[in-house]
Amino acid sequence: MEEDMQTKVDAIISRYEGGSESLVPILQGITSELNWLPRETLMRVAEVKKIPIEHILRIATFYKAFSLEPRGENIITVCMGTACHVKGAPRILERFERELGIETGQTTSDMQFTLEAVRCIGCCGLSPVITVGDDLYGKLTPAEAGKVLEKYRD
Repeated sequence: MEEDMQTKVDAIISRYEGGSESLVPILQGITSELNWLPRETLMRVAEVKKIPIEHILRIATFYKAFSLEPRGENIITVCMGTACHVKGAPRILERFERELGIETGQTTSDMQFTLEAVRCIGCCGLSPVITVGDDLYGKLTPAEAGKVLEKYRD
């Protein structure tokens, strides 16, 4: 592991006492810092916290918030829950796929965007809803989806 990455990971690990009960917050911290969970970071957590790597991998693959693959700087999630689906979420998802040149679950080659579909964001009154990172956009149309992308392009 590169020294800079190990320093970041060690700083995150040091914020939490205990063993496996601190695992989820540690993985959240690493994800927040790196946008994914490289295997070497998981090995470092296992080494420092004395947690079997198998246990860490079970947690890391169970929660959708964690990824073992590199993700883009901007993670776009399109809600596909019932309310959003009925109000046009599939067309919004298709618009993002066209605009970005990727399929759902993929990341652009420049590592700028990752596109994901989720079951429910929990904002049914604003359907259809998407998020880009921590930003939420509701009552979106396919045409507006393209405009949202422009805000995040370099």
